Amino acid sequence: MIRALSAAVILMIVASCGGGPKDSPRNLENACLLLQERKPYARAFRRVERKYGVPTHVMMAMIHQESKFDGDARTPHRYALGIIPMGRQSSAFGYSQALDGTWDEYVQETNNRRAKRTDIDDATDFMGWYMTKTRDSLGIPLWDVTNQYLAYHDGRSGYARGTWKKKGWLIAVTQRVAARSELYRTQLVNCRYK
Repeated sequence: MIRALSAAVILMIVASCGGGPKDSPRNLENACLLLQERKPYARAFRRVERKYGVPTHVMMAMIHQESKFDGDARTPHRYALGIIPMGRQSSAFGYSQALDGTWDEYVQETNNRRAKRTDIDDATDFMGWYMTKTRDSLGIPLWDVTNQYLAYHDGRSGYARGTWKKKGWLIAVTQRVAARSELYRTQLVNCRYK
């Protein structure tokens, strides 16, 4: 009896340390309902907006595009001959879909060794850090979701080389990100997110 009770207590403690839900919220089309459902998201966005100056609606639109707010999101698998698994398309992972090398650079530069891509606080802080570096090196304003997203997707050096100009599909995706950013911005004003 005592063993069963001890096991149940340990299981409850371990389950409570999970860090919250990592799957997508129910309503991705309404920023107010999304933040109402996931209050830790609202706190994370506010914190990054204060720390780095990145507008919440910009981060929300980019996270929507990258992971649909799924903390465990990964890129699809690649297959040889259509059937032989060859690993994932890239090392992108988590809410922000940060690549291994870029995430490692963030962890080292911020001295945040416990940072996890599956944690909304860390993922949004990463985005604020990355977008601030993009502003500083390329002169792209933090509110310019179109160019910030292009630099986020292709990397700062790829953006500077203009690699995105040959990717019609990426330009179309970026237009959708910009439209969602504007939608989220107007919704957040109306629900008094601040």
